[in-house]
Amino acid sequence: PMRVDFVNFETWSPPAGATVLLCTKTFDNAAILARLPDEQVLLPIQNGFEPALERRDHPSEAIASFVSACPADRPVARITRAGSLHIGARRSVSAEEAGRIAALADAFRAGKLFAVEHVDDVRPFKATKLMYNAAISPLAASAGVDNAGLLTDPLAQRLFFALLRENYNILHGVGQRLEKIGPFHPTTVMRILSTPFLPGIMGVFFRPSLRGTYCSMSPDMGSGRTEVDAYNGHLVRLAGSNPCPINRAVIAMVDRISTQREAPSPSHLQQMADSLSSGVFR
Repeated sequence: PMRVDFVNFETWSPPAGATVLLCTKTFDNAAILARLPDEQVLLPIQNGFEPALERRDHPSEAIASFVSACPADRPVARITRAGSLHIGARRSVSAEEAGRIAALADAFRAGKLFAVEHVDDVRPFKATKLMYNAAISPLAASAGVDNAGLLTDPLAQRLFFALLRENYNILHGVGQRLEKIGPFHPTTVMRILSTPFLPGIMGVFFRPSLRGTYCSMSPDMGSGRTEVDAYNGHLVRLAGSNPCPINRAVIAMVDRISTQREAPSPSHLQQMADSLSSGVFR
């Protein structure tokens, strides 16, 4: 275990000249960014895409392929599924900025908490993580199941696979390059999903490693605040006028659960499926 010091946000101010690691949920970004001067060095490590943060000119970001768990009421975190921290540029960078990114990667490696991969461009890795998160998080959190539950219940599995396909098609349609996070490249995942019987077989293979792992949205359900806009909302905005019915249905489902403070239940997935036109998912 590694101990850290905590400071109440009400009394916190960013240290001058320090690099700020932004590891909060995206719905808290506005309050945090309001405290940061434009020249503050910032390294976001967040899932999803939040518009205010996207407008900043910070040179780098990081994204995790490992899964961690942290109770909503205790400052304790543990890694529940191994993976790497991918850190790299999010835009064209100067030689000086590239040197800072490399130094940050070295600092993370020195901590020896997880594997670290320094990549030239972090955006394809973040896009791949979005493709998965936007399929896993809203479905598992709404149903109140662990990540393995999406591969156990037949309806949840069908919705999960259909949402993965829709997410891939949106990202591919706007020319977003994707990189490998996990055992397969996204193009391989799409081939698996389009091969009869193979998705179900692969689901059985992956189920044990996902049992007991929960998405980051699970603790937020019923609180009135989730990251569904940073996940599925971002994909809908990318899609523009192109159809993305499952993402729109997911947003409506999560917003309804949050607004009405409903308890997570598999029945929410059935209600969402019933709202979709015949043939939207199979």
